[in-house]
Amino acid sequence: MTWMILIAIGLIAGVVSGLVGIGGGIIIVPALVMILGYGQKMAQGTTLALMIPPIGIFAALEYYKHGYVNIYAAIFIIIGFLVGSFFGAKYLTGLSNITVVRVFAVFLILIAIKLLISPK
Repeated sequence: MTWMILIAIGLIAGVVSGLVGIGGGIIIVPALVMILGYGQKMAQGTTLALMIPPIGIFAALEYYKHGYVNIYAAIFIIIGFLVGSFFGAKYLTGLSNITVVRVFAVFLILIAIKLLISPK
């Protein structure tokens, strides 16, 4: 069941990334912490591991050395992220620029409010 949650996290991050150009730090890290109960360091290390080729390889290796990478989770999130980013980008092409800006702004505000109300 956990693998389905991990793929869903990757799928959501991929769609949002395709729509507004963000994903890892804004979607995956908070999702791993709030939904699956990961510690902040484990969530960050795992997120870096899924972005290794070519981004974040040195940071991910450092997190891995200290035991803060869940390779299993990173692989399943990658699967969801690949599919989600394709569909998010495909959908984006039909939206106006102002709509994309507003969606991005609302999304950032909602994440900020959540972090202010219940930081972990």
